[in-house]
Amino acid sequence: MGAADVVPGVSGGTIAFISGIYQELIDSINKIDIKTILSVRKNGIKATWAALNGNFLLALISGIFISILTFSKVITYLLDNHPILVWSFFFGLVLASILLIWKQITHWKYYSLLALLLGTFVSYYITIAKPVASPDSLPYLFLSGFVAIIAMILPGVSGAFILLLMGSYQTVIGTINQFREGIASFNMEILGQAMIKLMTFAVGAILGLKLFSKILHWMFEHHKNTTLAVLIGFMIGSLNKIWPWKQVLETRLNSHGEVVPFLEKSILPLHFEGNPQITGAIIMVFFGFILIVGLEKIAAKLGKN
Repeated sequence: MGAADVVPGVSGGTIAFISGIYQELIDSINKIDIKTILSVRKNGIKATWAALNGNFLLALISGIFISILTFSKVITYLLDNHPILVWSFFFGLVLASILLIWKQITHWKYYSLLALLLGTFVSYYITIAKPVASPDSLPYLFLSGFVAIIAMILPGVSGAFILLLMGSYQTVIGTINQFREGIASFNMEILGQAMIKLMTFAVGAILGLKLFSKILHWMFEHHKNTTLAVLIGFMIGSLNKIWPWKQVLETRLNSHGEVVPFLEKSILPLHFEGNPQITGAIIMVFFGFILIVGLEKIAAKLGKN
């Protein structure tokens, strides 16, 4: 799930479905509340830990944390050196994810179509809107963590995908790399800066996870088709964000003093300055699409077993 959430387009929730732990994940999150935690005085640590399904959550969180730390370096390198091919691969992932969710809708009604259009409009507007806050600011990182955590409990949408829409993806990945470098070099200044950002992001994620777990579980139970229609629209509109060929309209300085794109627009490959790598891009879109289709088939086989 950690590796999936680093890659825009792959959902940690989908991986939870494939591995057969989704329902246990939802149930475990819902068990975490003040009443259960305070029961440690009456029932003891062992009983309270069992009530919270602590072994499961500890194993899961540890695996996610380790995977994110190790995989983020690879993604950063690829984005810096092969951006068109990487974004093409992501584009294929999202296209296949749209198809995957579309097939889960059992019937369409007028309000499902309205939900689809609304999701598309809102998502597309986000991709062209100028950010109102710097992705490096602590309040924005808190908000990013709060929103992106939905991917942990909502199959079909990845946390990295949400961060892409909010413009926080590269900031979060850069902070993770900074944290790892601080540990490796024993540089307490770098480590401290990274920890502040990561803790801010984590607090937002924890609050968002607890708040939305019950809401989204209820939505899937009672309004599944409408919820899925919103997701489809959201992902269709977001394709503009991960279109491989971009023209930079505005730049900004990040926290390291580096000039990075701030506002971009999608353009046709023929209008791209430099090598558009059209053949390679098409191949990577295909690979991304096939990957998600393959994951779906694996999930279907596991479901039958």
